[in-house]
Amino acid sequence: MATLGKMKLDSGWLAARSTEVEATGVQLTTTTPPSGPSSPWMEAAVPGTVLGTLLKNKLVPDPFYGLNNEAILDIADSGREYYTFWFFTTFETKLMENQHAALNFRGINYSGKAYLNGHERILPKGMFRRHSLDITDILNPDGKNLLAVIIYPPDHPGAIPPQGGQGGDHEIGKDVAAQYVEGWDWMTPIRDRNTGIWDEVSISITGPIKLSDPHLVSSFFDNYKRAYLHTTVDLENKSSAPAECTLTIQVSAGLDEEIFLLEHHHSYELSVTPGSLVHYTLPPLFFYKPNLWWPNGMGKQSLYNIEISVDVKGFGESDSWSHQFGFRKIESTIDQATGGRLFRVNGQRVFIRGGNWILSDGLLRLSAKRYMTDIKFHADMNFNMLRCWGGGLAERPEFYHYCDIYGLLVWQEFWITGDCDGRGIPVSNPNGPLDHNLFLLCAQDTIKLLRNHASLALWVGGNEQTPPKDINSALMNYLKLHPLFKFYDENSNVCEDLSQESTDPSQYLDGTRAYVQGSMWDGFANGKGDFTDGPYEIQNPEDFFKDDFYQYGFNPEVGSVGMPVAATIRATMPPEGWQIPLFRKLSSGYIEEVPNPIWTYHKYIPYSKPGKVHDQIESYGRPKNLDDFCEKAQLVNYVQYKALLEGWTSRMWTKYTGVNIWKTQNPWTGLRGQFYDHLHDQTAGFYGCRSASEPIHVQLNLATNCIEVVNTTSDELSGVSVEVSVWDLDGKCPYYNITEKLSVPSKKVLQIVELKYPKSKNAKPVYFLLLKLFRVSDTSIISRNLYWLHLPDGNYNTLEHYRAKKVPLKITSQISATGSTYKMQMNVLNMSKNLNSGILRNLLDNKNWSDNQESRSVDHVEELEAARTKNGVFGRICSALQFSKLEKGWRVFEVTGSESGVAFFLHFSVHAAKKVEEEADDTRILPVHYSDNYFSLVPGESMAINISFEVPQGVTPRVVLHGWNYHGRDFYVC
Repeated sequence: MATLGKMKLDSGWLAARSTEVEATGVQLTTTTPPSGPSSPWMEAAVPGTVLGTLLKNKLVPDPFYGLNNEAILDIADSGREYYTFWFFTTFETKLMENQHAALNFRGINYSGKAYLNGHERILPKGMFRRHSLDITDILNPDGKNLLAVIIYPPDHPGAIPPQGGQGGDHEIGKDVAAQYVEGWDWMTPIRDRNTGIWDEVSISITGPIKLSDPHLVSSFFDNYKRAYLHTTVDLENKSSAPAECTLTIQVSAGLDEEIFLLEHHHSYELSVTPGSLVHYTLPPLFFYKPNLWWPNGMGKQSLYNIEISVDVKGFGESDSWSHQFGFRKIESTIDQATGGRLFRVNGQRVFIRGGNWILSDGLLRLSAKRYMTDIKFHADMNFNMLRCWGGGLAERPEFYHYCDIYGLLVWQEFWITGDCDGRGIPVSNPNGPLDHNLFLLCAQDTIKLLRNHASLALWVGGNEQTPPKDINSALMNYLKLHPLFKFYDENSNVCEDLSQESTDPSQYLDGTRAYVQGSMWDGFANGKGDFTDGPYEIQNPEDFFKDDFYQYGFNPEVGSVGMPVAATIRATMPPEGWQIPLFRKLSSGYIEEVPNPIWTYHKYIPYSKPGKVHDQIESYGRPKNLDDFCEKAQLVNYVQYKALLEGWTSRMWTKYTGVNIWKTQNPWTGLRGQFYDHLHDQTAGFYGCRSASEPIHVQLNLATNCIEVVNTTSDELSGVSVEVSVWDLDGKCPYYNITEKLSVPSKKVLQIVELKYPKSKNAKPVYFLLLKLFRVSDTSIISRNLYWLHLPDGNYNTLEHYRAKKVPLKITSQISATGSTYKMQMNVLNMSKNLNSGILRNLLDNKNWSDNQESRSVDHVEELEAARTKNGVFGRICSALQFSKLEKGWRVFEVTGSESGVAFFLHFSVHAAKKVEEEADDTRILPVHYSDNYFSLVPGESMAINISFEVPQGVTPRVVLHGWNYHGRDFYVC
């Protein structure tokens, strides 16, 4: 008897261009199967695309490297037949009596035919629909089965105009497919338009009853004390006899990774007539105070394991299904105060700080492992939302699984974009895809595929466009809210008893999440569909804080620069692509950057905007080479994105309800709008975002010079204070201030005190500002934030000379390894002495921290020495992160230096140990997760950085530390 359940067909595939295969599908799966990877057959990438298969076999150059994509034949020039491919594999399955088998395709692009053992089955059009083919009667009796699948490209692959543009000539918009494949202002065209078996293929074995598309819904009453789990499932009787069934549902809560608490186990009897499909709704299950699922930064992402199985009398278990489920309620309405879209989770307002997501990889080389890294990166940045842009994918269940785990709310758009669906040059098809029924079929199937994920927060009709009226009306009907999930204000008379609801919410297609017709409608941008998102260029950091920067409550996409590190440029471009831009000074005094052709091809966006923004890289001194350019770009990336998010957060609830940055990553080796590159190395912007998006955060308003404390949590923050210190380039502290004891209400931004140092008589042209929010009771640090700043109308040019400073460091490391996985803690101490002297010790030690205490500050260098003693508050804060002693397993490295100063812009990287002759190779080990990076330490301060990564077999890792005024040291970890 074949094992019940799902068997993935994800290896052993062959592929061949259809024009080079003389045999028919019947012949391939009966008399003339391919014998192996010999011409014209090759090893195939399944799941994957035709281009991915050609690349795997080195028949095309890597389209993500340099200008290689230009050497690959485009489908507009080759014709659709060139990218029409056969895929072939074998599998073993032998059924016993009353067993049934299905061949499942979770996604093909765009249409095809499947041949199994000489029998043909049609795979209808549509990129975003599942296909399940009953193959029970066509499996070979001996269990050895031959499968051949021919895949046809999209019907309207389109052509690429010489000027490029958003979605090429827009023909792809006539199909129900991903629209980015004709190229965009951040992406070059995908030559095969992603033709292929791009998602999971499997064989599923069941008994007489097949279980499909369960729908799980949680409802809440009594302020989330009472909860119900509603479940509806489809049961199909595949046999010719009535089936007496026992349907069982089991719910268990995970206490930790290996221990689960069984909370419910119930069985129900029912009968299913031959050949029929039953839509069965289970009685709701009651939970008292369930563990709730919260977005990142608001609480734990509690998930329950739901298992549903069906037994048939005389057969036994026939089918089963399992899913992780989060109890939560998501509401989305228009905020009356700001006009912005407001999200609530479990009754709590969520200030959205998120990003726009295109897809993980432009060639659809998708994997659970890559998705895990992608989503964890976003959680590490303290983001709480991802917007799945309409020109990309209906994202895969693996994507949503990790969003569930890491707490990323997801806004999922359908496959409509303004450029390809009604506007653009040339003007695109004004009525969306040609086959509206196909679009709606794909939409319904996508809803069923994704609806059980806790992270899915919002459905949106399209990007910068609404769907055609009939599609929009149908989507509104499909996604209408069940009464239990409509938002009612405090004065509403809403039903509080489940028994009064006549319709079970799990019987809806969804019913639990709002639907918005477009990304600039109904609380997004100006709410009316006018082009009021963006901008997408470099900005003056202080502008993000100004009243006139953005006028509406929720910006769905605002973007900027995203240059990666120099190693990524070298790894993805030939030497002619390593040339930095020319800096051409205009008569206006502004600098225009002129990039090399390869950077232009990779969609480089300049760090200047003549007429508005002076070149932000040149502000640090004219770059000399690629390494210098990229290092200065990281300084700008950090400042730019930290300012963007801090500027938005500064107006939390008074002007804004949220923002999504365009965009967080690139599905190819692009040079704009990203916090980590396609190779999974982070830019410094990643850590600027991480700092700015802390749930509790201390920050400087760059427009008003006022220090602010942000509390986005649901609890009041009390008994805290802010330490303010200014440090010059010589390591002296000319300004120091500890504020009065503070309380910050829940979900508020509190203005604390103006930073007056820039107005003081002897203010330095460039200085460092360090803010620390700490608990008065034990001086534990809640938020730490360091800025490098210059006086008005100045620049950072003097930092160039600061590179020669030799600041002494002490690095202490501890390493643990399990198999190929390494975890490290690197403690970095700035050993330079504080040269200040003064009389602050008594002031700090004798503070009574009364609620009416006025803040005290000292602006004179000679009065500060006592602030550094360990008995004072400042001294205790400076040492709070230091290790107390050396223990077994710690390694100590001391870096000599005779000067005092800030250890500026330190950043770790992990590499494979290399030989001298490999010096030019890219030795980075990626991805790596850092608790922080691109950090700076004032004199006497230390920081612990946690690092985790996996290494390839046989590789010895080494950790490298670089910085603006620290030029490299290797730490071999084995």
